[in-house]
Amino acid sequence: MRLSRFHLRTTKETPADAEIVSHQLMLRAGMVRKLASGLYTWSPLGLRVLRKVEAVVREEMNRAGAIELLMPTIQPRELWEETGRWQKFGPQLLKIRDRKEAEFCYSPTAEEAITDFARQELASYKQLPVNFYQIQTKFRDEIRPRFGVMRAREFLMKDAYSFHLGDEGLVAEYNNMHAAYTRIFTRLGLDFRAVLADSGAIGGDASQEFHVLADSGEDAIAFSTGSDYAANLETAQAALPAARIAASEAMRKVDTPTQKTCEEVAALLGIELARTAKSIAVMTGAGFVLALVRGDHTVNEIKLGKVEGLADYRMATEAEILEHLGSEPGFLGPINAKKTIRVVADREVAALADFVVGANEAGFHIAGVNWGRDLPEPETVADLRNVVAGDRAQDGGELRIVRGIEVGHVFQLGRKYAEAMGATVLDENGKATVLSMGCYGIGVSRIVAAAIEQNHDAAGIIWPEPMAPWTVAICTINPKGDAAVNEAAQQLFDTLQAAGIDAVLDDRGLRPGQMFADIELIGIPHRVVISERGLAAGTFEYRARRASEAENLGREELLAKLIR
Repeated sequence: MRLSRFHLRTTKETPADAEIVSHQLMLRAGMVRKLASGLYTWSPLGLRVLRKVEAVVREEMNRAGAIELLMPTIQPRELWEETGRWQKFGPQLLKIRDRKEAEFCYSPTAEEAITDFARQELASYKQLPVNFYQIQTKFRDEIRPRFGVMRAREFLMKDAYSFHLGDEGLVAEYNNMHAAYTRIFTRLGLDFRAVLADSGAIGGDASQEFHVLADSGEDAIAFSTGSDYAANLETAQAALPAARIAASEAMRKVDTPTQKTCEEVAALLGIELARTAKSIAVMTGAGFVLALVRGDHTVNEIKLGKVEGLADYRMATEAEILEHLGSEPGFLGPINAKKTIRVVADREVAALADFVVGANEAGFHIAGVNWGRDLPEPETVADLRNVVAGDRAQDGGELRIVRGIEVGHVFQLGRKYAEAMGATVLDENGKATVLSMGCYGIGVSRIVAAAIEQNHDAAGIIWPEPMAPWTVAICTINPKGDAAVNEAAQQLFDTLQAAGIDAVLDDRGLRPGQMFADIELIGIPHRVVISERGLAAGTFEYRARRASEAENLGREELLAKLIR
């Protein structure tokens, strides 16, 4: 490939609306161009990177025994009605009508479509297990598309779906996909972690996310120093708290005229924030619930929603709080409620002694509160909080928090979709059995942005070699005025190509400074400069993208570096 015959348009200016490094550099390098909010055209340069990622994903999926197919991006409403997700998926589902007023959606994921395919194609246990996958465009109508292709409305995704007669086969394939994903991200040269995760709108019994570690990541990941335990903040758990100590204080009402937060109350009383409990008032279909977490902790909404009876919870209004507790927010607590209420306590709160809660009376709190003596033991005790850095992990290590960008997710769906859509096969005894199902996704286009977030410097992108648009850039100085330079460059290019090295020849005739800036910006891992002076000395100027200085090498020495 000669750059003089390739479309490459770089810019020095950073677009004002690009908030994160990957978005800025992808625009400056000319990899993508915005068409509309959350919609991007991939340039020839960007597409080369995208296809490199796609190729690794496809190779490893094939190696893992998955079978590629391709499903429609437009799916009929009837399929989504069968699973109840036409309404449940929410406004992210882009709904459209055809000329006959039939309703469809632009696929954000394909559980319904693949289950429909399976119920038509799979009839016997002898056809199982099987894993189908596709690499295809998806669409989710993000309320606020941002960060370029990191959170776009249209994106390229690899989604796979496995079918099994029983749960044992599902677990085996889940582990197979976990191993395949590990190989994919390792081959792509990314620093990543697999973490326990919540299944979210997809559903299922178990799931893990794969995160590329980067300071700009949207997700917080907790990991232990004592083992390989890692989990998304939505699901991460600390070790069980120590046993509750005996009460040593009398319960008493304290005057807190303007102190409404736990921080303010703790400061006024001169106690640790961890000795206070904050009250979160919520409403469910069954009525009013008061959830308690320690004053130095924050409630985890995902965990709270998983408590029995709280799946449909919402925050209570001030009128509802007044009706049940008789107080305004800021002074709430589980004592002196106007009505009998359900109390759900975080594990750490259930282990407290001599703690402080609101008095359900404006201007007052109650100190020296103890379970069993001053109020009944909590009706429900559960893990309700976000872990924090420094928490003790269940394995005895310490929990630390890092940022990550989710690029893959594996789910054990179980029979959720197969039951809803009547997908069965005959087992060994000729009995109809509901299929067990797994789901495995990779954000192919998101990987490109995540790699940049993890690999860049002031000059531009630093691609891991497997993802780079080209591995080697051969830069010629004055190619039009020196036939020997041109000939040497072509010979080196041909040698590298014959050795299977993806090289590009920069013969645009640019000044060295501009040419080198472009090659650094677009992140080519290796740069070779051929000039009249170098040829006279019998050397080539070589510089690795991550190196601080260039070095002059003879031809054989250069080839030894590039061909490995």
